[in-house]
Amino acid sequence: RVERVEVVRLGRVRRAKLYYIRQRVGKKAKVKELIRKKNA
Repeated sequence: RVERVEVVRLGRVRRAKLYYIRQRVGKKAKVKELIRKKNA
């Protein structure tokens, strides 16, 4: 998972992360995104 995330970061962080996260989980991904947006 870490290796793929790093590769995605180099490419499209926002879109790649959203797409790969949505396919990997879904509800948990949304929760993590909301928490990251608040921290960011």
